[in-house]
Amino acid sequence: MTAVVIIAHYLTVFKCNHITYKRLTEKELDTFIQMRINQLREEGATEDVDLTPYLQDYYKRHLADGTFVSWLALDGEKIVGTSGMSFVERPPIFSCPSGRLGILSSMFTNPNYRRMGIAKELLDRVVSEARNNGCGAVHITASDMGVKLYSAYGFVHNENFMQYKL
Repeated sequence: MTAVVIIAHYLTVFKCNHITYKRLTEKELDTFIQMRINQLREEGATEDVDLTPYLQDYYKRHLADGTFVSWLALDGEKIVGTSGMSFVERPPIFSCPSGRLGILSSMFTNPNYRRMGIAKELLDRVVSEARNNGCGAVHITASDMGVKLYSAYGFVHNENFMQYKL
């Protein structure tokens, strides 16, 4: 290894050692929502809608009733990564006899903290939440950046996903 690679690796490991993880509470909700909006913009969303009140309503209701969980990555007090899992139920199918699904969302890592294992750690935590909630599958609509992470984790493409906008 060259000295530059060794130093870069050391800095990555050193920085990661300072990352802590905690579940989202209402206290962090404003920052979480701003990061969610930033994520959607980074992924190419161009709609001019103020999502803040809609996200506030959604997260407050679903955090309270346990149908949404999120793990955060923190560097000190600064939130540097987010994740989210919504729990829904649909009629059972052969690939998911429980009918309970985890819908993965809000996977976002601050660009200065990417490629350090943070997203994988957050993904581990929310997938565990889905397993503990009796989900038989986890679904996500992955961004181009996320496909590599999710594929490596074991997610597979479902070419049948379609959407009808109301």
